[in-house]
Amino acid sequence: MSEKETDEKCLKMADMNKNQELSKASRLSVAPMMDWTDRHCRYFHRLMSRRALLYTEMVTAPALVRGGALHLLDFNPEEHPVALQLGGSEPEELKAATKFCVDHGYDEVNLNVGCPSDRVQSGAFGAVLMKSPDLVADCVAAMQEAAGEVPVTVKCRIGVDDQAPSEVLPDFLSKMQAAGVARITVHARKAWLDGLSPKENRDIPPLDYDLVHAMKREFPDLHLSLNGGIQSLDMVEEELSHMDGVMVGRAAYHQPYDILGQADQRIFGDPRAALSRHEVALAMEDYIGRHLAAGGKLAQVTKHMLGLFAGQPGARRWKRVLSEGAHKDGAGFELVKEALPG
Repeated sequence: MSEKETDEKCLKMADMNKNQELSKASRLSVAPMMDWTDRHCRYFHRLMSRRALLYTEMVTAPALVRGGALHLLDFNPEEHPVALQLGGSEPEELKAATKFCVDHGYDEVNLNVGCPSDRVQSGAFGAVLMKSPDLVADCVAAMQEAAGEVPVTVKCRIGVDDQAPSEVLPDFLSKMQAAGVARITVHARKAWLDGLSPKENRDIPPLDYDLVHAMKREFPDLHLSLNGGIQSLDMVEEELSHMDGVMVGRAAYHQPYDILGQADQRIFGDPRAALSRHEVALAMEDYIGRHLAAGGKLAQVTKHMLGLFAGQPGARRWKRVLSEGAHKDGAGFELVKEALPG
């Protein structure tokens, strides 16, 4: 075997090992959430869990390819493993956007086929793509051409509007599997594109965990994660008896320590001790210092930290002090120390 062939074999094995680790990380992931899971939020979440897979907010392919907004791809190396979610419906544009994501060092590129917002629909992507599975397969194929060994994944709903999920979802998953999708996360609700707001679409359509569980039985070789309505680590553990992975959304944002603080031990079997809530808050000092030195505002970071003490004594004061003071000129890390309970 030549030196070049040996190097190529080593690189391929390294990529395989990395993807195996990423697959393990997806046992628990934090959902992509617009205006919430920015790089400040992800850095904060990473302090609580070394192992969970973190997702960016959705970034649209047109913003990257036509708008040149590559600053949207910035992230901190400490965030790994981290996946970027793309929105789009034009295969070649998604291919170009995926190349940007891979070049920036993301561990995974995810296609949004689940967001029901009006602004997403107007761009002909998000949940409306559940009506066009063949187009989604074409998009995935194009993304994979640019991704190389970086996995391309999909996040979807069980259906939209008047579709029958028990008919639509198996067909959709079958086509995604044929297209070579690495993993699929299914939000276990329909999306009503007419008549419900994005917020209502997160609550009003009923959850159908049984259908998603049935899909895992029907597609045993397809890596499937469940999303929607997960409120606790107990629920995560229960769902992992049925699914390959679980994605947590709002609960991970509003009560981050309850979800992530013990996740490494309970979900990943990591014996290392977790930081306490106070230690997590204090561990943000250097990061906040760098952010302020670069011209940022304290509130841009601390708005993601408000739920750290949820359910604990002093939680109300913690939120109040940060909410009232972090936006003021000159506010710095001393405010975080002042807000700490006890």
